[in-house]
Amino acid sequence: MVRILRGLAHKYFSDEEAVILFLLLLTGIVFIILFGAMLAPAIASLIIAFILQGLVAKLHKMGVPELVAILGVFVVFLGVLVGVIFGLLPLIWTQVSNLAGETPRIIRELQSYLELLPDEYPHLISVEAVDAVYQQVSNEVAHMTQWLVSFSLSSIPDVVALLIYMVLVPILVFFFLKDRKVLVRSVGRMLPPQRPMMIRIWQEVNMQCANYVRGKAVEILIVGGVTYVAFKFLGMPYAALLSLLVGLSVVIPYIGAAVVTIPVAIIALFAFGWGSQFIWVMVAYGIIQGLDGNVLVPILFSEVNNLHPVAIIVAVLFFGGIWGLWGVFFAIPLATVLKAIFSAWPVKESQPAPAATE
Repeated sequence: MVRILRGLAHKYFSDEEAVILFLLLLTGIVFIILFGAMLAPAIASLIIAFILQGLVAKLHKMGVPELVAILGVFVVFLGVLVGVIFGLLPLIWTQVSNLAGETPRIIRELQSYLELLPDEYPHLISVEAVDAVYQQVSNEVAHMTQWLVSFSLSSIPDVVALLIYMVLVPILVFFFLKDRKVLVRSVGRMLPPQRPMMIRIWQEVNMQCANYVRGKAVEILIVGGVTYVAFKFLGMPYAALLSLLVGLSVVIPYIGAAVVTIPVAIIALFAFGWGSQFIWVMVAYGIIQGLDGNVLVPILFSEVNNLHPVAIIVAVLFFGGIWGLWGVFFAIPLATVLKAIFSAWPVKESQPAPAATE
């Protein structure tokens, strides 16, 4: 056992810089787990600044002075933030409230659909199975309705926290953008002066994560916007709420699309019934998903090393189990970081044993 551990240490930690990097990563993970909730505004601001820095760099390459580019991008960010807070969120909340009010009618219609199944398919579906499904759906809807009511009541004290976020996040984003080089140099002073491996890993992580995070932000906007236009054109109710869910579903490949398909199909079914309008909605939704996976994703993520579907599912389960909803959203970027680190990690090949002499 000691020999195996010594061999692993020689293979992966023979470089002093690798040991320092491992300790830094371990310290950072423990720090985020312990103080992540407290530093959530700073972490969110850092991620937003990281996304916006790509646009600043592109404007600077086009000849725009860096400070002017930073101010321009920051003004656009403020405009989008104000539009989301005062335009999109009230609309989403109104549609969520309306959907909660429509829930009893949906349950009654669902019961009528379920009651017909044993008569039409007596050899496949029994009355007991239908009753069990209906009871399960009723319980889940009741829990969801209770959660909405309790959330609306418990969220009143969080208004102050929301106001703090609205003030702190834009300020932090601005300073992260303006003083990015100063902050990076300050962190660099705490690291060893000679750090070629860390620089190589940072370049790999920066390229992979920057392309992924910025590409996902663009993908969310495009998929959500196109879905909203298509649903509004087809007369789909709760178009803003559903388009938001469809846009956010691209954050979790494979799983997100499969999960969001269920509410889209259910709402379309209860809005239009088994008719041509329902078919048109599902066809439009399928076309959007197909174009996203086969056209948009290859264009946006051509420079990103794709993760295997098994790695994506494991990352979602692992980070979601640690950090809940935030872990689900950031599972793929975190998995991308780990893959970049593993790819650039120095591995010292073990020396072959000398051949025995006769």
